[in-house]
Amino acid sequence: MSADLPPGATLALITARGGSKRLPGKNVRPLGGKPLIQWTVEASLACPLVHRTVLSTDDAEIAEAARACGCDVPFMRPPELAHDTASSVDVVRHALDAVGDGYEWLVLLQPTSPFRAPRDIADGIARLQTAGGNSLIAVAEPEKSPYLMFRRRADSTLDSVAGIKLADLRHTRTQDLPECYEINGSLYVVRIAWFRESGTLFDDDTLSLVMPRSRSANIDTPLDFAVAEAWLREGLVEHER
Repeated sequence: MSADLPPGATLALITARGGSKRLPGKNVRPLGGKPLIQWTVEASLACPLVHRTVLSTDDAEIAEAARACGCDVPFMRPPELAHDTASSVDVVRHALDAVGDGYEWLVLLQPTSPFRAPRDIADGIARLQTAGGNSLIAVAEPEKSPYLMFRRRADSTLDSVAGIKLADLRHTRTQDLPECYEINGSLYVVRIAWFRESGTLFDDDTLSLVMPRSRSANIDTPLDFAVAEAWLREGLVEHER
């Protein structure tokens, strides 16, 4: 273990590939007056349980934007890990090999989730460490309950995804439906030794951290970006920094 790292040190890894097809240049596109990636860098740097924040990217412009707001960029991602079919597991494994030993925990942060707060990152790390688990993911309540979602049959009638008959929904209040959650993409926390052994970021025993919908925006398309801008403009983001 490195002499300047405490036992149980945590590494935050921000992954930002260049060449987005659906929203070109999204990681450096201004949101609320600063590049999209800056939101994630600032949240990570402000989290007291993160000991180092590094970036994995193949793009020089993204690397410069991250450096400008204090992120460490000790390596560039190789071309074979920079295409849209590269797995997150391979990207994480490459980053861990490049950074070296000395860390027990890894927090994976994606710039496409700009509104997570430092306390969200800290809560995720603390919850996993306290529970003695191997992995944790952030979740949020979905905009639409899966109990209100349907497949369309060949004859154009509807088949409930959750197994509820359409006729029964006439007498069902939305607030009476079971609580459901979706992975919001804001953070993944793993024990590094477990990740190297299992080759995955989560499994059936993965713990969850519930985040508010107001900090769970995920930006992949121009519409997503416009919605995030509207959230900021209308004061709908909980700025718990």
